[in-house]
Amino acid sequence: MQAQSLNWKRQGLRIGLVPTMGFLHEGHLSLMDIAAAHADLVVVSIFVNPTQFGPTEDLEAYPRNLERDLALCRERGVAAVFTPEPSDVYGQEYQSYVSLEKLPNHLCGLSRPVHFRGVATVVSKLFNIVLPDIAVFGEKDFQQLAVIRRLTEDLNFPVRIMGGPIVRESDGLAMSSRNAYLSSEERASALCLSEALKNTAAEVEKGERDVAVLKASAEKTIFSRPHTEIDYIAFCDPQTLEAVDLIDGPTLMALAVKVGSTRLIDNQVLRVGLA
Repeated sequence: MQAQSLNWKRQGLRIGLVPTMGFLHEGHLSLMDIAAAHADLVVVSIFVNPTQFGPTEDLEAYPRNLERDLALCRERGVAAVFTPEPSDVYGQEYQSYVSLEKLPNHLCGLSRPVHFRGVATVVSKLFNIVLPDIAVFGEKDFQQLAVIRRLTEDLNFPVRIMGGPIVRESDGLAMSSRNAYLSSEERASALCLSEALKNTAAEVEKGERDVAVLKASAEKTIFSRPHTEIDYIAFCDPQTLEAVDLIDGPTLMALAVKVGSTRLIDNQVLRVGLA
């Protein structure tokens, strides 16, 4: 992969990278389209990264369908798909990791303590292997995008980081590979995430600014559906991810909710005076 990228660079071609863990959906495909619009060719990595999964998480169960993924990439005109094995990425006696001091200490990092070290490490390795000029990540994983932006700036990677808007099903559910875990009843309950975001945005538009009030309302929406368990409902500064008590400027509302045994995330940036 690295040799191929170096060859493309010698030809003056700009490389766009879309890192994924596979089981591709329209959200991933939209990221490929963004990359294609800003680069001469697109590389998609498909790698279920073991270092970002905790010991009790779904590494082995994570959905995989490489044949279908490759077909979707071909249809999108992707130049190369990088599909390493864990042993290729993390060799024998591997011991080098990348970690951030502050951004992981919020939101998903609180319940997934090893997650962002794994993300930062594998993204650093992908940047060194694929040598992209741009890399595109989904805004559904808002904290991940913030971590990668900080990582890229701090370590001087010559890569432009771009975010792709959340892609939703027709009923509002944010697309995710993990949606495949949901039963039909759980799938209906999962709509509580987008409903809570929509309802909160409407309350802010009407003038509510108190985070405690907004959080209580969102809890009510989520618990109105069966099989739901809240990991967090957070209102925070979009740059630092520090919690806020009052909506007085652009504010990230981020959710993590278990529906059955499936952990789902969603978010929206609330803007005062705007829905």
